[in-house]
Amino acid sequence: MSSKKLDHEDVIKFDIVKNRRKFYALSGVILVVGLIIMMVFGLNLGVDFKAGTRLDLYIGKDFNTEDVHKIIEEKAPGFHASLVTKFGDKDLSATTRFDQKVPSKQLEDIEAAMKAKYGNQVTKQESSVDPSIAKELAWKAGVALAIASIGIVIYIAFRFQFLFGIACIISLLHDAFIPIALFSVFRLEVDLTFIAAILTIVGYSINDTIVIFDRIRENLRTMKAKTPEDLEHLVNVSLWQTMRRSVFTVATVFFTALAIALLGGEGIRNFSLALIFGLVSGTYSSIFIAAQVWVTLKKREMARKKFAPTPNEG
Repeated sequence: MSSKKLDHEDVIKFDIVKNRRKFYALSGVILVVGLIIMMVFGLNLGVDFKAGTRLDLYIGKDFNTEDVHKIIEEKAPGFHASLVTKFGDKDLSATTRFDQKVPSKQLEDIEAAMKAKYGNQVTKQESSVDPSIAKELAWKAGVALAIASIGIVIYIAFRFQFLFGIACIISLLHDAFIPIALFSVFRLEVDLTFIAAILTIVGYSINDTIVIFDRIRENLRTMKAKTPEDLEHLVNVSLWQTMRRSVFTVATVFFTALAIALLGGEGIRNFSLALIFGLVSGTYSSIFIAAQVWVTLKKREMARKKFAPTPNEG
């Protein structure tokens, strides 16, 4: 063992690279379970991606959701409304969703009937999307995610090397899928704010991954990795040298997002929840997935070069 290697032994608190197969297995289980749940239950798509009308009613006093649902069914016959749920400060508001676009006349009738039962403080807020617009929004959301991911991978590949780019692709897929799977499990609504959260997550995660990759590249200049063991040690050192920065950075944003989720309004709650899920999975993937994938690919590259025939060999 070289003296340079010994100089960094005190940096490593736990051998992350040696246990990389355990992290692969953990992520694999989470992804498979999430995929099965999504195939069975699907996603709870909002009106942004699924045509229809969302109706929010501020009632201002305690109410029974079954009574509200009955009024909605009576005033909007022929339009199937989902179960009414409470939300907002002290649960004084109600929300429901229709699979079809509801005309303004029926929505006004619902508001009038609610005022007659609960008082003039009742107000409504609706959001309607036509089928063609819903399809266009879903398409553009997918394109935005694809362009952002491709651009990031190209940047990583040019700034560092191609293997880093491949590791980033796998890491980004991991980052995006975990929040999607969790939203499916908890039946949270997927709308445009969710897409904004995913893009934010990708940005934070790739920034953390770049810091780690940059440290690996710097250490490659001073710590020569001639064997697979040297390479694993180098990545371990790089991860622990950047660990504090990674944890502190994500903790700052995590507690901010948590405060928004607990104290913020209903309209931004799903965004903050998606951000929380993504921050955790993004930090995990940067440390335990992206760097480990690069090690695995780099070791295979080293093995190919070692056993590749020389030009003089027949």
